[in-house]
Amino acid sequence: MALGCIAGVSAITSCDSPKKEIAAPVAKIEPTELTKHGHTRVDNYFWMKNRDTEDVLNYLNAENDYTQASMQETEQFQANLYDEMLGRIKQTDNSVPYLENGYYYYSRYEEGKEYPIHCRKKGSLEAEEEILLNVNEMAKGYAYYQVGDYSVSSNNQLLAYTVDTVSRRKYTVYFKDLKSGEVFSDQIGNTSGGVSWANDNKTVFYSTKDETLRSNKIHRFSIGDKAPVEVFEETDATFGCWVYKTKSSKYMVIGSSATMATEYQILEADNPSGQFKVFEPRHEDMLYDIDHYGDKFIVSTNHEAKNFRFMETPENKTGIENWKELIAHREDVLLEGFELFDDFMVVQERKLGLTQLRVINQSTKEEHYLDFGEATYMAYISTNREFNSEVLRFGYGSMTTPNSTFDYNMNTRAKTLMKQQEVLGEFDSDDYQTDRLWATAEDGTKIPISIVYKKELFKKDGTNPMMVYAYGSYGSSMDPYFSSVRLSLLDRGFVYALAHIRGGQELGRYWYEDGKKLKKKNTFTDFIACTEYMQENGYSSPEKTFASGGSAGGLLMGAVANMKPEIYNGMIAAVPFVDVITTMLDETIPLTTGEYDEWGNPNEKEYYDYILSYSPYDNVEAKAYPNLLVTTGYHDSQVQYWEPAKWVAKLRAMKTDNKLVLLHTNMDFGHGGASGRFERLKEYSLEYAFVFKLAGIKE
Repeated sequence: MALGCIAGVSAITSCDSPKKEIAAPVAKIEPTELTKHGHTRVDNYFWMKNRDTEDVLNYLNAENDYTQASMQETEQFQANLYDEMLGRIKQTDNSVPYLENGYYYYSRYEEGKEYPIHCRKKGSLEAEEEILLNVNEMAKGYAYYQVGDYSVSSNNQLLAYTVDTVSRRKYTVYFKDLKSGEVFSDQIGNTSGGVSWANDNKTVFYSTKDETLRSNKIHRFSIGDKAPVEVFEETDATFGCWVYKTKSSKYMVIGSSATMATEYQILEADNPSGQFKVFEPRHEDMLYDIDHYGDKFIVSTNHEAKNFRFMETPENKTGIENWKELIAHREDVLLEGFELFDDFMVVQERKLGLTQLRVINQSTKEEHYLDFGEATYMAYISTNREFNSEVLRFGYGSMTTPNSTFDYNMNTRAKTLMKQQEVLGEFDSDDYQTDRLWATAEDGTKIPISIVYKKELFKKDGTNPMMVYAYGSYGSSMDPYFSSVRLSLLDRGFVYALAHIRGGQELGRYWYEDGKKLKKKNTFTDFIACTEYMQENGYSSPEKTFASGGSAGGLLMGAVANMKPEIYNGMIAAVPFVDVITTMLDETIPLTTGEYDEWGNPNEKEYYDYILSYSPYDNVEAKAYPNLLVTTGYHDSQVQYWEPAKWVAKLRAMKTDNKLVLLHTNMDFGHGGASGRFERLKEYSLEYAFVFKLAGIKE
């Protein structure tokens, strides 16, 4: 499927067009004074917040034109990269079916189609296929189309599903009769994307968003009713809310969460018009999660347990005073979650940055761990909807092993590979090597790094190009996953490094807390330490080293570019959160209030001063910077487009070098990029072509 030449990430042009010479855009300067705590900052580009104005649109389009012109010589290479990446994908493919309430559910893709087809079969995989949603047909005429969630009623007859066509993560709920195929006229807008059925087969619960895109209300709606009924409003602006049904199907659950606190309310799903009751009231710095089994609830909590412990409590006595410890806290192991079966409990743990799956027989208390056999890998509990099963479904992969789905018999301990991602072409996992390294941070902390490279192209003499990636925020752990797209780097001699820096949760809650709020700079210095360690040990050199990160990882790129620009040739900052102090002072911007526990509240001077000391936009200086490719989406609901736009404008005005600074704004998409599975490859093609251009790789 050749596209010809790709301009930017979405337009297609002729490869024979003459090379354009366009000067870098110069954004107009309109100084705006911003004063807080007696301190005044001057923001020359504050005007870029004026969405849909001619000045803003002209500037973003000018930047897109400049990026296209600057990358024009790589257009054929981008097209080739797209074909190369596409050529590794098995286009006609199915997910592994899972059993729920008498039906096997799965999704499949067809040759050349961008979107999945969601299906089911009754009772047996040999039964006739029933198509629930053909997203390819539904998406016709839309530049962006995403089905956020779909859920089937208890009697298996009705489907509720949610759709976003703008990429602002605001979803509309639709209902479909699975027997007749009729889509009902009932529609519910402005939802968060999830929908859960009560047990009466006509009532659903869902959350809606306020003007800042915070999920702040829970509603109940019965098909045929004139209007939804509001059942809960989350009035604390630092919390968001959602709703789900327990695996047992006995309870509807409303959850409210901030970064460091949670609260749940429960209602029997047979009585959807009843009143929810609080499970345990919220407490400052106390997190807990719940699931129901039999006549009790299992609770995961950090109460008096930094790395969490598991408790149990009777379903009619849910207060904390009734909780009894089931699995104790350990200083060196993070308890991430659990899955309940009639006879077994499976615990997902993390130790030394690696996930472990622990199987416990609920009757005998005998337990064992699954053996994965690799030095660095990722593993996780997958879809397990039925209690009455001795089989655990789990996922596994590594930087050399394609994503795999296994069924594991917890009695016999037999492991069955149900599916492994098929990589077309000449891929052989034995051609690649993955290792675990440990760098030393400024304060002496050991930072794990997962790396992968192609054996025959690697020389530990500093001559290999290298890409270093990290995220490092919100306690989000970056696992060493497989990527067929990444092979385009490895097959051209790149070392790919995933730095497990503080701010993530790879080494437990301590790891997270050492990289947030007034310790946030550890995230940035850890990344620098990992880069320097690999350079000092021959994995690459500064002129051959590149870095990438997105969203909060884009903040990481901005901070590191200010702190240590000389050790990187180039950086990719995707949807970067770089205007930290201004955004965190503006409670009208989506998600701001819920972020105080992550970054600190700059309305307090201590946090204002600290955030200001690292905020990438505020710390741009008159000095040399790495080459930069910055990407954003005009409809981004999480990091607004003006943050990267302002950053690029300021960098270009102040930097002292002649290196590239490119901004690409996708005018159709938001934070997550393109919705189609192939459309995303165009974005990767641009990013990789940028890096290859700087590395002197032309094919």
